[in-house]
Amino acid sequence: MTVYSNDKNMSWIKNRPLRIILCIQLLVTVVLASVLWIYIDVQSALSAVFGGMVSFISSAVYALMISRHKGYTAGGAIRTALRAEAVKIVLIVVLLWMVFAFYDAVNPVVFIAAFILTVIVYSMALFISDSAKR
Repeated sequence: MTVYSNDKNMSWIKNRPLRIILCIQLLVTVVLASVLWIYIDVQSALSAVFGGMVSFISSAVYALMISRHKGYTAGGAIRTALRAEAVKIVLIVVLLWMVFAFYDAVNPVVFIAAFILTVIVYSMALFISDSAKR
């Protein structure tokens, strides 16, 4: 199974822009962590990984909830989107708290910067077309 598969039944996340953005979030996290590992230290790289993963995990849960929506009414779609957004916000708060509570060597500047960078990447989903034109 590939992330860019045209077979919608094979993917857990049916929304193409969200699938692409999740891949880009992972890529940004890995690149940032790699650069920090090479030029600064392992703790900064781990902080970047944790920051990126907070955004990635919450975005993935949001995308899964949106993909499971089966209603056909506008009200149902809005309820699903609001519920998914609420879960995403709660998950972000819990994950941010967990990192600061349980990882003593966190570099807070790198952690928050990686988190903000991946959140900005997530907002770019608006610019990705939902159709797969070749």
